[in-house]
Amino acid sequence: MTKPNETHAPGLISWVRSANRPGHDFPIQNLPFGVFRKRGSAEAFRGGVAIGDDILDLGAVWRRGVLHGDAHDLAGACCEPQLNSFMALGPRAWSALRLALSRALRAGAEEEQALRRCIVAQSAAEMAVPARIGDYTDFYASIYHASAVGKLLRPENPLLPNYKWVPIAYHGRASSVGVSGQTFPRPVGQRLPPGATEPVVGPSRRLDYEFEMAVWVGAGNEIGSSIPVADAERHIFGLGLLNDWSARDIQGWEYQPLGPFLAKNFATTVSPWIVTLEALAPFRVGWERPAGDPQPLAYLDAPSLHDGGAFDIRLEAMIETPSMRAANGEPATLSRTSFRHCYWTVGQMVAHHTVNGCNLQPGDLFGTGTQSGPTPSEAGSLLELSDGGKRAVELPGGETRTFLEDGDRVIFHARCEAAGAAPIGFGTCEGTIGAPA
Repeated sequence: MTKPNETHAPGLISWVRSANRPGHDFPIQNLPFGVFRKRGSAEAFRGGVAIGDDILDLGAVWRRGVLHGDAHDLAGACCEPQLNSFMALGPRAWSALRLALSRALRAGAEEEQALRRCIVAQSAAEMAVPARIGDYTDFYASIYHASAVGKLLRPENPLLPNYKWVPIAYHGRASSVGVSGQTFPRPVGQRLPPGATEPVVGPSRRLDYEFEMAVWVGAGNEIGSSIPVADAERHIFGLGLLNDWSARDIQGWEYQPLGPFLAKNFATTVSPWIVTLEALAPFRVGWERPAGDPQPLAYLDAPSLHDGGAFDIRLEAMIETPSMRAANGEPATLSRTSFRHCYWTVGQMVAHHTVNGCNLQPGDLFGTGTQSGPTPSEAGSLLELSDGGKRAVELPGGETRTFLEDGDRVIFHARCEAAGAAPIGFGTCEGTIGAPA
């Protein structure tokens, strides 16, 4: 597991002044990776690193030869329209480039003048999904979410017998994953109206969001091999935010016996920046299983998990309705919780995914499942907050929601804070509901 090093020192400041602003998501201690191009241009997308309000263009850094030795070659691996080639190089390469960039971006660095010519304002950039996603797997790793949803469906037996033994997951559709800022049409599908005996086809009336973390696979494994849980994090490039939009009425009609299909595959939104596991090192917390629960099977357990296998990432879901926008109002908070409550760790997800010999590839994407906390106000979806649509969620200005309406924008934020560490963030993950196509 990654440990804090010189790149995390809270006293570091950058010559990029906005990165030193208190509360900024992208101080020099973060340095997340993404792909971008100048807005309105026909340029090719290429890799960049967020620093304050700006992006360090890694393609320009490589062309200008600002970095030297291995760091120069590693910057060159980020010149492609997706980060897959760089992600495939593994944790030593990721760490080496991040260290070189940290040193070059620090106040007083000799590379400052050369790198200033490689800076693009984030406001002038267009972002894309950061990697070519070969496969997308969605887990169900929050026991609080699983219990809340289970109570709606099976009040007498909310959790199925396998839940505490197996990291439950299903395979989603990679082609409909989009980047933050997207607008997509309300999905259409079959649903069974209350009291009806036959389904109808039409727009979903119970459209929901799901606040998840995105887990981006770095170096993969050969088919037929498995990744031990103790080594699993070496195969994870980093984390982002993910909104697994869900049409609950379509889902309720179709999910048995094979699980989610059209209720999920119409859109998934990810944040544009990937925060590396190394950047998250100061925010690790111990992972533990309640004493009364089954302890993990051997292939899902390792001492390192208990020492720091979880991350205290503070999550906030917000909504901006059309009325709020018209009045120039602020988005309203729907819920707050922490990723530390996740029942299964990201390392356990990797170990379980490969125990049967499944081969992961650079750029593969995991969703962690909806992240909900131990109290009802920490729910990561409207399905939970509204008790299955029975109780309206009150918003400022007298508005209410049980599920999402056309024009609603859902906004996710995430921050990490810990004593003795510089706080970092993930940026935002935003998506807006359009009218049915």
